[in-house]
Amino acid sequence: MSESANASLGIWLVRAESEALAAAVQTQLGGTLYRPWLNPSVTQKQQFAAVYRQHAQWVMMAASGIAVRFLDGLAQDKHSDPALVVLDEAGRYAVSLLAGHEGGANRLAYRVANAVGAVPVVTTATEALKPFVVGIGCRKGVSAERIEAAVQQALGGRRLNDVREVATIDLKADEPGLVAFCARHDVPLRVFARDTVAARAWVTQPSDWVRQNVGLDGVCEPCALIACTRGKLVVPKMALDGVAVAVVEDKWMEA
Repeated sequence: MSESANASLGIWLVRAESEALAAAVQTQLGGTLYRPWLNPSVTQKQQFAAVYRQHAQWVMMAASGIAVRFLDGLAQDKHSDPALVVLDEAGRYAVSLLAGHEGGANRLAYRVANAVGAVPVVTTATEALKPFVVGIGCRKGVSAERIEAAVQQALGGRRLNDVREVATIDLKADEPGLVAFCARHDVPLRVFARDTVAARAWVTQPSDWVRQNVGLDGVCEPCALIACTRGKLVVPKMALDGVAVAVVEDKWMEA
């Protein structure tokens, strides 16, 4: 076990093969690593039960079935249970498994996904049934207010409360105005690596400025479409005061 500044997060590995992935998560999110195989005299399930409530949130690197078995008998109430996100050992999916809303597992799933390039999986109805994904690209230093004005313009008569997530490129992952906008409206921010966006350069309006400064034809449209692969681009790129926005609608009933 190794400590870090963020004692509220526990990172549980079931096998040594997950060490590199765990290190990547810890580098981005902090947390305490647990290596239960170092204590073979006690089962992993028993070890996990002993420390389960020592952290407010957990990332478990395992199959979801293992996580379910480990949690058997531990969960008590959604208002007090620690959040738990399952990350498969290949780093493909970050699944909000327990305490999605109240415990913050839904938001943690996005943070884990952004840290390792995984897909966040959220199944709570209030999030999963929201139909819109908003892609955003912006100039450096743009304020949250300018971003909100651009988003509202692009949404038109659509409700901001119906936006499931905001998608952008990794270069903007820590852009203060964008982070503040998402926090203000409690919308998760999904981040894609530049190479991922470059491989799917789906744009209706190539931008010379973005090409010069980022090396891509665009950001908002491809990010929104990558985030919602079965969706339809219902609002192509709209620009306002240094912010570019595109809106994709999830067409799950037509998939």
